[in-house]
Amino acid sequence: MNYNKLLPCFLAGFMALTIASCKKDKINSDEPEALMPKETVGVYMLCEGYMGQNNSTISYYDIKTKASEKDYFKKVNGYALGETANDLQRYGSKMYCVVSGLQGKKNSYLEVIDIATGKSLKRIPFFDATSEFMPRYVAFNKNKAYVSGYDGKISRIDTATLTIDSRVEVGGALEGLAVVNNKIYVTNSDHPIHPDGKKNVVSVVDLTTFAKIKDIEVIHNPVRIAAAGNGDLLVISWGNYSDIMPGLTRINSTTDLATGNYEYSAGALAIGGNTAYLSLDWGASIKPFDVGTGILGKEFVTDGTITAGAYGITVNPVGNEVYIADGATDGKAYCFSAYGGKKFEFETGPLPQHAVFKYGY
Repeated sequence: MNYNKLLPCFLAGFMALTIASCKKDKINSDEPEALMPKETVGVYMLCEGYMGQNNSTISYYDIKTKASEKDYFKKVNGYALGETANDLQRYGSKMYCVVSGLQGKKNSYLEVIDIATGKSLKRIPFFDATSEFMPRYVAFNKNKAYVSGYDGKISRIDTATLTIDSRVEVGGALEGLAVVNNKIYVTNSDHPIHPDGKKNVVSVVDLTTFAKIKDIEVIHNPVRIAAAGNGDLLVISWGNYSDIMPGLTRINSTTDLATGNYEYSAGALAIGGNTAYLSLDWGASIKPFDVGTGILGKEFVTDGTITAGAYGITVNPVGNEVYIADGATDGKAYCFSAYGGKKFEFETGPLPQHAVFKYGY
């Protein structure tokens, strides 16, 4: 459970995601063959659901038939996804869903799902007999998955055996994380139930040694982070909702120094190449941000389409489409071209926030 989101419901627009990844020769190193996708045939959309109602879902939209299944995961697997699903990312032929659960309930998991079928391959518990790991986000590098947790640790999962093979102590209540230059960058948020640790730093973990090497000071309460094509990272911080204002920080992954702070109150964040898409004004506005120059552009949506509140943004690396998940409705997602024109929309479960794409080869 993210206690930052227990603040007024209109903060719904202040949620996000990280982008799906793509390499020149294949989706990523977990792919068995070096194949480039020819087209996008379907869209999985993670829907967080309402806290305490155990109604997280993964919806699916078939682009050819234009059919949408709001709770595709339950339809395929015969059981509900769980409570407060917080992240969904693709790695190779699988997608990994972080189910955060509720504090004290021992209902936290990492659900590993086959992209071709939507069938669960394994549900990895994120608790043991004495403690709960409270997972939040997942990122990947060299056939390992890395999951941040409110318990202040990063868990490492082998993507072949689908087991946790190591955990490392990093900081306080960990939120978003990103991998660049064989390093993990993870945000340390301000969390009322997990108050230990710094609340204004991005911690850096060396993946060769799997050990923390430093903290980078940023604006108070960092929660979201994503990497650009040039190696820089953007960090969204939400302040303390009182006298410390929110903002955006840029980090150079070569020097591991903050190179800029910007007075933008942003929620959702996704990056395609060196262009970041930020949700502003409680999610009512989406604007591109040039990571290289630090310049904020004009409104992204150019055709007059109105989205009530962007709860999440995902960039599809095939075609550079931008998907906006609308959290101010019962559940709806929009697909836009790279130029801001709407291509289609579809119904989802409650509080949609991040997409994973099914490709044709």
